[in-house]
Amino acid sequence: MKLRELASEIEAELTGDGDVDVQGVGTLESAEPGQLSFLGNPKYASQMETTRASAVIVPMRMKFDRLPVLKTKDPYYAFARAVVLLHGHRKHPHGGVHPRAHVEHSAIVDEGATIYPGAYIGANVRIGRDCVIHPNVTIYEDCVLGERVIVHAGTVIGQDGFGYVPHDGAHFKIPQIGNVVIEDDVEIGAGCAIARAAMGSTRIGKGTKIDGLVMIGHGTRIGEHGIVVAQVGIAGSVTIGHHVTLAGQVGVAGHLKLGDNVTVGAQAGVITDAEDKSILHGSPAMPASHARRVYSIFTQLPELADRVKDLERKATPSSPLPPGEG
Repeated sequence: MKLRELASEIEAELTGDGDVDVQGVGTLESAEPGQLSFLGNPKYASQMETTRASAVIVPMRMKFDRLPVLKTKDPYYAFARAVVLLHGHRKHPHGGVHPRAHVEHSAIVDEGATIYPGAYIGANVRIGRDCVIHPNVTIYEDCVLGERVIVHAGTVIGQDGFGYVPHDGAHFKIPQIGNVVIEDDVEIGAGCAIARAAMGSTRIGKGTKIDGLVMIGHGTRIGEHGIVVAQVGIAGSVTIGHHVTLAGQVGVAGHLKLGDNVTVGAQAGVITDAEDKSILHGSPAMPASHARRVYSIFTQLPELADRVKDLERKATPSSPLPPGEG
């Protein structure tokens, strides 16, 4: 595409030669002539002087004359749009249900959906328009997927929730008679497990994006447009608001409530409810401002212990010498 055409498509302000041709994209460090790059983080600004890219998407406030730039309020989003225009999304090798996928007769799969080989679609499952179910996905009976849902390879949706009642020293299984509901525009990574509810529905809200190797317990409800990063584990009956971010390896205990716009940092262990807009770090998870103080002290514990011992020695009076000695 001509650079001016691309600028118009992504709603960017062009500075420089609009007749430049761009055929692809690359990082500031690796881009070649004919490719477009972007600067989203100021710490990489020095690479603007050495990049071989033919043009760069930059923040509105930036001034640069060495090569053409496309100025925008959100460089990362503008770059994503440019990638779609120049490369497009993955092309599926077939449409509809592959002959080597197994779909139970009572399941309803929209004609616009794509089901890869090795997938199993259980009884009474409903899959909406333009969904993509990748190889070896298993969707248990009665689960519902909305429109444009993407489920990557090896994920399981609707297995029994982890529900048992102890009695006389043994654990007795509680029938899991609910289902899983995945709303529109959700993407689920590879190797995830989303358990069906004991009663009612485990629900993943519209637009939420789930990375690979995530476990979501039975009866949990995640609001719209959340981000759940790899290796997160969410126990059962958790209620999570909209636009919540759970970073890698976060653990959330059962029956908690996390409000809207909550952010939980990597490896945090959440054991209490979180109010709207909370930012939590650490295990147990605590407000970020407090966590910074805690961990700044935590890393100095050996030195602090030595100082305490030294103060104790100085504060303890010396034992008097026996008569005749001194």
